[in-house]
Amino acid sequence: MTGVIGHVSLGVDDLDAAGRFYDGLLGAIGAPRRVTFDAALAWGRDHAEFWVGTPIDGRPASVGNGTHVAFLCERPEQVRAAYAAGLAAGGTGDGDPGPRPEYTPDYYAAFLRDPAGNKVEVYSL
Repeated sequence: MTGVIGHVSLGVDDLDAAGRFYDGLLGAIGAPRRVTFDAALAWGRDHAEFWVGTPIDGRPASVGNGTHVAFLCERPEQVRAAYAAGLAAGGTGDGDPGPRPEYTPDYYAAFLRDPAGNKVEVYSL
């Protein structure tokens, strides 16, 4: 067993829009969709690591202030490809691809909002 996180889930109200967004974004970094349920979808490189779904309590999904999920890429080219795919699939930019030396010298990242407004990051080291 490696790592500490089994999976992460974000709430969305429009599962179809979220599916298109994450199929593009995560497909660009080699993490295909692995699960499709009526109320949830999941992606990952070797298991269902990242999930989106409609809230189980039936209330509208909401975005967490200060919350984001970061997806690891192998190279800056993957960061740029994932960012472009996310924009093309209905996401909005929240920080163009580029170096982030304030984090670490080799950190390269981009930030987007998915169609539900959740903040996501794609980065390479």
